[in-house]
Amino acid sequence: MNIKSRNLGQLEELCSDIRERIIDVVSRNGGHFSSTLGAVELTVAMHKVFDVQKDPFIFDVSHQCYPHKLLTGRWEEFETIRQFRGLSGFTKPKESSADYFVAGHSSTSISLAVGAAKAIKLKKEKRIPVVMIGDGSMTAGMVYEALNELGDIKLPVVIILNDNEMSIAKPIGSISKYLSKILAGKFYQSFREKIDRNIIQKLPEGATYIAKKIEESMKLITPGIIFEEMGIDYIGPIDGHNLEEIIETLEIAKAMNKPVIVHARTVKGKGYSIAEGQHEHWHGVGPFNKDNGEFIKKVSAKSATAVFADALVNLATKYDNVVGVTAAMPSGTGIDKLMKEFPTRFWDVAIAEQHAVTSMAAMAKEGFKPYITIYSTFLQRGYDQIIHDVCLMSLPVVFAIDRAGIVGNDGETHQGAFDISYLRFLPNMVLFAPRDEETLNLAIEYSYTLDKPCAIRYPRGAFTPLSFKATAFEFGKAELLKEGTSNKLFVGYGAGVSRACETQELHKEDIAILDLRFVKPLDKELLKQLSKKYNDWYIFSDSQKQGGVGSAILEFLNEEKININLTSFEYEDHFIEHGDTKVVEESLGLLPSLLVNKIN
Repeated sequence: MNIKSRNLGQLEELCSDIRERIIDVVSRNGGHFSSTLGAVELTVAMHKVFDVQKDPFIFDVSHQCYPHKLLTGRWEEFETIRQFRGLSGFTKPKESSADYFVAGHSSTSISLAVGAAKAIKLKKEKRIPVVMIGDGSMTAGMVYEALNELGDIKLPVVIILNDNEMSIAKPIGSISKYLSKILAGKFYQSFREKIDRNIIQKLPEGATYIAKKIEESMKLITPGIIFEEMGIDYIGPIDGHNLEEIIETLEIAKAMNKPVIVHARTVKGKGYSIAEGQHEHWHGVGPFNKDNGEFIKKVSAKSATAVFADALVNLATKYDNVVGVTAAMPSGTGIDKLMKEFPTRFWDVAIAEQHAVTSMAAMAKEGFKPYITIYSTFLQRGYDQIIHDVCLMSLPVVFAIDRAGIVGNDGETHQGAFDISYLRFLPNMVLFAPRDEETLNLAIEYSYTLDKPCAIRYPRGAFTPLSFKATAFEFGKAELLKEGTSNKLFVGYGAGVSRACETQELHKEDIAILDLRFVKPLDKELLKQLSKKYNDWYIFSDSQKQGGVGSAILEFLNEEKININLTSFEYEDHFIEHGDTKVVEESLGLLPSLLVNKIN
């Protein structure tokens, strides 16, 4: 959509149309909502001032990219947002050349812009990277690493800071808090005192008006100090919903030909009054009635996240050395419940997974029992800290890994496929997983007793109920749930146990089922015994095949010179696309009705 020739009135009308389109489609399909509604004017102004076919448009996290998609030839296709084989909920170059980079995790945008600016300079081209980043993303250290270099090399980059004073949750230590508190800091107070002592007091009586203007001027320049000190020009704050003001400001920033931050104040959910100003409630939504804002709820079993939260509350009530942390996802991980019950022992450290891990390592050294609760996809961001700060000293930190396996509509950037593979190789790390609600409660209880690092994984949504009696965890011990009369053995890990059971029910043979429970360490003695009775083994686990559960068992079998036919039903070597979880699993051939046909 070419909007260069449109006047201000036409652009404002376009903003209204974009909002209506987003509200209509997301109310039916679900998706990111308040963040993308708040960015409409900023996005339209970006497209008016810059050239999307030439200038890299870089959206941090990119959950606010819906207006961008609508402006770049995807108006009709927007009906398919986050649906299987439809538009991604994030930017995706395979989808459109207007999408510069894949994004789904936060705080990468300025680093991308620095790299793009370097390339543009070397290629001697006339282009300029344009970034849109939210205040929540400014809580991650990677942002300041990028700003530090950008302020040094001084290459042209325009950074739009979309400041709505809230990220997914209330921002902890975010830029918005900094901007509001800096006026009370020593620098500002000292400067004000000097102005008062050296200037105001020497003015004649009646200088109140001048004094007031000086005070107001200070407030205007102070928020930009943090950026100015890093060598980056600062403009703002401006009204992020005043289209004329945004366009004028971006034109100025573009002409400066150096790094500049445009600080825009916006309101999340702008244009849909029910969602305006909310924190987490309207960030990512399911289908809802757009007339009254009521969600179309589906009756469902208790989620694994809720089971975990209750179990951890019970543990924290029992032991006062239990502490915990999450990284900007308190309600998503259930830690919000702990923060309310035990506000001095549980923390949200914002988008700072590395800091979360290392800070809890120190608490473990001090005799506390830390529970680090982070989605599988986001725990990747703290990988060096897991190795260097936890495993190296074998500190008793518990990693509660939420959203393990396929997570559905968020797609490639969010699937919890890799945690087993990237944790299994670490010395001192223990990996185990519950198969259902009861065993998740037992897993949390057992984790408290371990004197070394451990990781527990559980899925998004609810476990499939199973009829087997839950028994307490024992270190490195698997559990044979069912003997079989055939030569086949189904090996399930975590939520994979229920898939093994469902597949067994559909199969004509009587097949043994093993709940592996621990993938590290393996129950080698039991596996040896089972190898004497069952020759065909099938692995069921919601994880990547390379380095996963099947790999662990194959390594063991090879060491012991045991000849077993092993088939793994784990994920193949590619990123898994977005869509409803069951639809995605069907496309991967992982539904029990499809798996049963793969078993001879």
